[in-house]
Amino acid sequence: MGKRTEVGKQPKAGRHKRIVILGLPPVEAIDVIGPAEVFSFANRLLDEPAPYTIELVCCGADVCLESEVGIGLRGHKTLEQERRADEPVDTLIVASGFRSIERLDPEAIEWIRTKSPSVRRVCSICVGAFALADAGLLDGRRATTHWQMATQLAERYPKVAVDPTPIWVKDGNVYTSAGTSAGIDLALALVSEDLGDNVALEIAKTLVLFLRRPGGQAQFSVALRSQRSSSSSLDELCLWIGEHLHAELTVEMLADRLSTSVRTLIRTFQRELNVTPAKYVEDVRLEAACRALELGRNSMEEVARRCGYRSVDVMRKAFIRRIDVSPNEYARRFRMQ
Repeated sequence: MGKRTEVGKQPKAGRHKRIVILGLPPVEAIDVIGPAEVFSFANRLLDEPAPYTIELVCCGADVCLESEVGIGLRGHKTLEQERRADEPVDTLIVASGFRSIERLDPEAIEWIRTKSPSVRRVCSICVGAFALADAGLLDGRRATTHWQMATQLAERYPKVAVDPTPIWVKDGNVYTSAGTSAGIDLALALVSEDLGDNVALEIAKTLVLFLRRPGGQAQFSVALRSQRSSSSSLDELCLWIGEHLHAELTVEMLADRLSTSVRTLIRTFQRELNVTPAKYVEDVRLEAACRALELGRNSMEEVARRCGYRSVDVMRKAFIRRIDVSPNEYARRFRMQ
């Protein structure tokens, strides 16, 4: 990995924080509007003094920002006006569109690079990660983007540790998120850092979100991944696994279930799902445990037993390793009220 570009060295500012969303045209409209609404609701909830100012800065000669859907978004200023003003920025959020990554504005990239050392948090939504990577801010860091673009991001910027699974990733003071609605989850996480979990949860309820998702949560479910398989027998096996998580699901047992050899089973999983059978079982168990904790209907011991963990401690180690929080902390944050 290359040497990291230093980002956000100054201490936290006061309560009033300036959020700048830099739009690189043509931008995905929801990548701008979604996070902006989260910060706007925080202002409405806390009223006086409002914790945030929110500004859309447009990369181009006009304050009207082109979007992928053809609806123009009117910003507050152009990048040139922002550069001349040289105002402090607490949180910089870079949003773009799928077409914009092939024509990244070099002036915008240079501004991101030179501005970032004075910014507390630098974030990207969806393929905005390409702009951060182009500016060198993701070198030596773990990052994510829309799962469809993760391979391209990794190939274009080999110094970046691209993880296509999570909906958002924090590495130091640099945050990257997956596509579309994941930008809302990232914005809620930023609000939670600033103002506490209760405010973020209240905003989530106001936005009629089913759940505030943690960064470690997958971009799409394991069950959905298995449905992409072209093998009907493998699809049936994946369904059977989901119904028998309490059992000891060894590779030998799964191969016998599919009436094939262990070697063939491993090759089939790798070909169809790009994962080993053992890793697939681990993913399904973790996802099932997360859902059970969100519902809050069973004890930790019962969740562990039903999901195939030998003990609560084994489940706890799996949670810490995979999503960096304990089952108790996960339940506390995300259990439905």
